[in-house]
Amino acid sequence: MCGIIGYTTRKNNSVEVALNGLKNLEYRGYDSSGIAFFDGQNVDIVKSKGKISNLDEKLATMNTDSCCAIAHTRWATHGEPNETNAHPHHVGDVTLVHNGIIENYAELKEELISKGYTFQSETDTEVATAYLDYCYKQTGDKLKALVEATKGLRGSYAFDVIYNDEPATIYATRKDSPLVIGYAHDGNFAASDISAILNYTNKYSLINEGEFVKITRDIVTFYDSDLNEIEKKSQTASWDAAQYQKNGYDHFMLKEIYEQPKAIAGIFDRYYTNCTYSDIDFKSFDKIHIVACGSAMHAALVGKYLLQTYGKIPVMVEVASEYRYNEELITPSTLLIVVSQSGETADTIAALRLAKEKGAYVVGIVNAVGSTISREVDKCIYTYAGPEIAVATTKGYTTQVAVFSTLALMAMKQNGVLTDEKAQEIKEDLLSIESKLQNVIDNRDLYLDIAKDIYTHNDVFFIGRGIDSAVCMEGSLKLKEISYTHSESYSAGELKHGTISLIEEGTPVISIATDEKLYEKTVSNIKETKARGSFSIFVTTDMHKDQCSEFSDKLVVLPKTTDFTEPILTVAALQLIAYETAKLRGCDIDKPRNLAKSVTVE
Repeated sequence: MCGIIGYTTRKNNSVEVALNGLKNLEYRGYDSSGIAFFDGQNVDIVKSKGKISNLDEKLATMNTDSCCAIAHTRWATHGEPNETNAHPHHVGDVTLVHNGIIENYAELKEELISKGYTFQSETDTEVATAYLDYCYKQTGDKLKALVEATKGLRGSYAFDVIYNDEPATIYATRKDSPLVIGYAHDGNFAASDISAILNYTNKYSLINEGEFVKITRDIVTFYDSDLNEIEKKSQTASWDAAQYQKNGYDHFMLKEIYEQPKAIAGIFDRYYTNCTYSDIDFKSFDKIHIVACGSAMHAALVGKYLLQTYGKIPVMVEVASEYRYNEELITPSTLLIVVSQSGETADTIAALRLAKEKGAYVVGIVNAVGSTISREVDKCIYTYAGPEIAVATTKGYTTQVAVFSTLALMAMKQNGVLTDEKAQEIKEDLLSIESKLQNVIDNRDLYLDIAKDIYTHNDVFFIGRGIDSAVCMEGSLKLKEISYTHSESYSAGELKHGTISLIEEGTPVISIATDEKLYEKTVSNIKETKARGSFSIFVTTDMHKDQCSEFSDKLVVLPKTTDFTEPILTVAALQLIAYETAKLRGCDIDKPRNLAKSVTVE
């Protein structure tokens, strides 16, 4: 969600650097932006609603020579998107930017009003700023004030702070929201994630919860909650700034779709060919819970199908925000798998902490190295998909599905249900996935042709059975989130239970049938929609390409593989149908309205 960056330097380019960092954080989603910078005498604050380019235009008329700046992209939670509510906020001696939510801001606000404070915005962040100012006036010490303020705050936060009487120094802390410290040749950073600083450095450290940081242009000092200095090792980022560029593609989403074949092949090579997950003993668990949000939950549903059908282990999938209400189901014999591209999803973090308290063994499937989830789980399985800039996930989702495929294969091995014949079939399947997926993605003309048939419609339906039903959910989400087309996904067998009343002449219905056991039943459901006038888009394998003319208006033919890779081929086609539809509708594909990449608040 919100993105923050602070930079203090020996030079006078802190505004330029901070703005470049904000632009690399745009993928997180935002509706306004702002910056505070020390001009040599005062701390100036400039804010703008909308794109960072609007902020750029304002700053272009000013002298922005500055050795220290903190900046912010806001995704509105408290109060509408406008300049007043945008960060940074300034109260008394304190200027602050914030990622997160202060849950007890209302009661703190009443307390501060009684002490003489007044407020201009509707935000929880202005309250946090005033509270820190109050603590500073009580303690007279900047670090002590920050420690005392965090004791009184409930919720999540990552703060970059400038004090009026030390405006070239940044103070920072975090709880349940990400923050990294970066080390550059001419200065130092505190930012939401590594992407913000990669144009300038790949050296960074992670701040643990309850730690506090003082950042000058020359020195970064870390403290624990008792303000004892602590040593912190630096790390080197494996990503580089070039991966945050479109590299000739029209959109980041399209680039990331085309990066999938290599990323998927890497998963299978790393985790199946060369790894046995020997530290996960599937036989020691009586059940598996999988917890995730959004597309990660759709990947989890594919994982459930594979682990339960082939691994022979009972699996429950739960949306992370609801999982905590079923805590009585969590026992020490539970294997919990949490799935998060960013590794910072607030509801998922809360679920994993609950499970750890209950004694469960927790595995994380994560892309972001060093993220909160990766550090708190018992075992982290990295997808190594590389940075994903488009808000709508593509390679993030498919690499998660690929990891679930390898976990299911390991469960089959450990439980003695993987025959030599099946193992050989799957091995051949995995070795050929890169070229097959590339061929599916390269079929762009077909997906554009389908998009031309559906982009003027307000409603689209997806249906499928078994593992195809899980893939339909992700295909539907892709279409609605980037093209703003109302789209719903249903298990094909549920059509008669009300949904079919929505089908009328010309309604697009995208049907998937790749499972041989369920093919005929799915076709029967398609014919039911066709009889009511639907425009039928049928996705199946090359085993059935000559049998579909009766009930399909448009046909997508995929190579037949096993269930361990077929969902990846299927969803790639659906991703591109959604992409081409959004492009025809003139949508902002990489940054859909109202959406955030990393949901770091509950």
